[in-house]
Amino acid sequence: MAQDFSFDVVSEVDGNEVRNAVNLAQKEIATRYDFKKSVSKVDFDGDDLVLVSDNEGKLRAVVDLLEEKLARRKVPLKALQFGKIESALGGTVRQRVTITHGIPDEKAKAVSKLIRQSFKKVKVQIQGDSVRVFSPKKDELQAAMQALRDEDFGIPLQFTNYR
Repeated sequence: MAQDFSFDVVSEVDGNEVRNAVNLAQKEIATRYDFKKSVSKVDFDGDDLVLVSDNEGKLRAVVDLLEEKLARRKVPLKALQFGKIESALGGTVRQRVTITHGIPDEKAKAVSKLIRQSFKKVKVQIQGDSVRVFSPKKDELQAAMQALRDEDFGIPLQFTNYR
């Protein structure tokens, strides 16, 4: 009886690293000269970040600063979904940034379709917010991983649970 090897395709973001990046961004906003006497801030609540600033130009600077801190902490920027810029109280502007976790159904179907079209002997199973890939040969699994790395699905993909 042949043993099937497998791995899971997931899309995860480390919440602690996001929290650390937000704290670093807050510290830099407090010390930078161009943010002096500004209400600019970054709040982290659950899976959302709320960016507040005086005007759209300063808000763009806050976004750039936050993206820099997240990139240094190796948080994938593809996991961030920026909302529209809204006007808030006191003449300020606000933007909500959602951090996505898991693979949405349409993306999971696209991953499954790509693997099934490219590799005939590889089996794919969608399991909630992850995708499990099976094959009797490790080489086919490695080729499937490379095909997924080469394709851009708009979300960060990680490979876990190798068996």
